[in-house]
Amino acid sequence: MKVEFLGHAAFLITEESYTLLFDPFLTGNPLAAKKADEVKVTHIFVSHAHSDHLGDAIQIAKNSDATVYAVFEVAQIFEKEGIKVQAGNLGGRLPADFGSVKIFQAFHSSGVAGGSASGFVVELIGKKIYFAGDTALFGDMSLLESEEIDLALLPIGDIYTMGIEDAAKAVEMIKPKKVIPMHYNTFPAIQRDPMEFKKLVEARTQTEVIILKPGESVEI
Repeated sequence: MKVEFLGHAAFLITEESYTLLFDPFLTGNPLAAKKADEVKVTHIFVSHAHSDHLGDAIQIAKNSDATVYAVFEVAQIFEKEGIKVQAGNLGGRLPADFGSVKIFQAFHSSGVAGGSASGFVVELIGKKIYFAGDTALFGDMSLLESEEIDLALLPIGDIYTMGIEDAAKAVEMIKPKKVIPMHYNTFPAIQRDPMEFKKLVEARTQTEVIILKPGESVEI
């Protein structure tokens, strides 16, 4: 499984014939590793409708004929554009040809009336990825331990999401095999040193911390 960091909270994850894209904020992102018209994918995941997460999802979905996964209210944004969607809500596990997608709660505003921010537990050809989206630390993250997560993608930027200390606590609760920090250094308010996160996590847990710069990738 190849994991490529595109900057902020945007990731491309490729396994076999599937290319999954998460929260594609590229246009207007000063650290973006790709332009929207350079990205072709099979599936897109949008955690909520804030502009730095919804991003270029509409354009990329149309260019790729991709299916978008999102909570119901966010999915309606795409349905109105004639885009294929798989809508669900918190706690629901949705079917997917590559495995399954469970929508997990996130403690954050949603950017759309009546909607909820979310994360995703994605089972991709036998491997499990937890994409947290934007969230605070919350106790029910401990429920994710039973999912046996291979890779967690967690925000560390503080101000709008959990910061380094809380994200390290989240790793202790989730117990993923590997974790990649995200949602930091894009803007001055969220300037953080990911090495602080790495040191905290690896001192407290058995989880491996992988730090990627925008444009870098790793095989998991």
